[in-house]
Amino acid sequence: MWPNQTLSLKTKILLLAILPLILVTAVNTLISQKQAQLLSEQEIRTFEENLLASKRNELQNYVSLAMTSIAHLVAEADPHDRYAQQEIKRVLDGLTYGEDGYFFVYDRNGVNLVHPKQPELVGKNLYDMQDRNGDYVIRNLLRLASEGGGFHRYLWRKPSKHDLEDKLSYVVQIPKLNWMMGTGLYIDDIASEVAAIRNDVRRNIRNTFFTVLAIVSGAVLLVVMIGIAINVHASQLADARLRELAQKYVQFQVAQRRRFARELHDGINQLMVSVKFRIELALEKFGRQDQSAVADLDKGREVLNRAIQEVRQISHDLRPSMLDDLGLEAALQGMAEDFAERTGIQVSQRLRLPPERLPDDIEITLYRLAQEALTNVERHAEADRVRIGIWPQDGLIWLEVEDDGRGFSAPGHDGPQGIGLINMRERTELLSGSFELVSKPGQGTLVRAGFAWMADAAKHNRRRV
Repeated sequence: MWPNQTLSLKTKILLLAILPLILVTAVNTLISQKQAQLLSEQEIRTFEENLLASKRNELQNYVSLAMTSIAHLVAEADPHDRYAQQEIKRVLDGLTYGEDGYFFVYDRNGVNLVHPKQPELVGKNLYDMQDRNGDYVIRNLLRLASEGGGFHRYLWRKPSKHDLEDKLSYVVQIPKLNWMMGTGLYIDDIASEVAAIRNDVRRNIRNTFFTVLAIVSGAVLLVVMIGIAINVHASQLADARLRELAQKYVQFQVAQRRRFARELHDGINQLMVSVKFRIELALEKFGRQDQSAVADLDKGREVLNRAIQEVRQISHDLRPSMLDDLGLEAALQGMAEDFAERTGIQVSQRLRLPPERLPDDIEITLYRLAQEALTNVERHAEADRVRIGIWPQDGLIWLEVEDDGRGFSAPGHDGPQGIGLINMRERTELLSGSFELVSKPGQGTLVRAGFAWMADAAKHNRRRV
């Protein structure tokens, strides 16, 4: 499997917590939206039907009033009574209501007889007229009137707008005259109202969707934040445990080195010194009788002396005996004096240690950091002066080693910025300390390290070691 295809266990658990939430919420939201749309359409259709029913009832009332107004004329008229016909036309032509309400009359052939709002149509045969949708308007109205009356919906010019609008008309037949009389209401306001309601419903559904989306996003964000918080807390616990294990390892290593150094110094080294004394004693007793034997004994004594020196050096490298016997301050002073005597570089010291001993792991780390810093100065800095400082501050113990040498600007493989710096940084990080290196070409180098330290913890650690 490719590296970018692998997921950590924590990420998988987080996804298992988030994905079902998103999936269930998405399905519920889609179902709710679909149901809301269907329900809203049903309600809108019901609302529209109620409005149309109201319009139909209104139209029937208007036609009934018109028929009442001409009833006496119709009762006295006959199909050939021109005066009665003109009087009926005059009455109906004068009946208007609202801005666009009027009555119209057609004979059975489709010739317009009354039209107050469009007088230019009077006398014209509109039997074969079609609206924009292909509806034979007058033909269908005549059919409904002959069947006893009815409603018909079509497109007709609205007087107040001079444009085609949706119109609902109700027509009946005038007895004796075979005329169709009717009136209509323009229902574009219904369409506008229904469209506005539909837009409101869509907007509400959209707002509900975005509200649910915001809630889901907030829930997902909350789950992610909780997961991150748990992850950070677990990482902090793991880091704390790792630091504790590292400190225990350093303390164990310090104790082991001290024990091994003492065994070398007090055991093997003493035995070798004893052997050396016996060889010297044998030389004194043997005298110069056999020059070959004397030469062999002298050679053996020199080799043994070098071995003794190497064992002492190894013992010192493992654990400086002065550090155990006299403490950190004396060990640093001795190291600084040896350094100044060996290199000719002036060393100033400002060692302000607390009254109680520091933990063993911190003491040996401070000693090794100072030792490594002085080694780097000797090998690479070309310095004239070195300053060593140790002091406690705010629960920390600080070490500074500063020189006035040539300094450096970029990390490299040679000089103090190489393996020496890596060792110093790693030693500091093992004890969760802070390490800083400041250097510029021609301005020297400053090494600073700080370690958390408390007096009670120091006593406890020393007793445990």
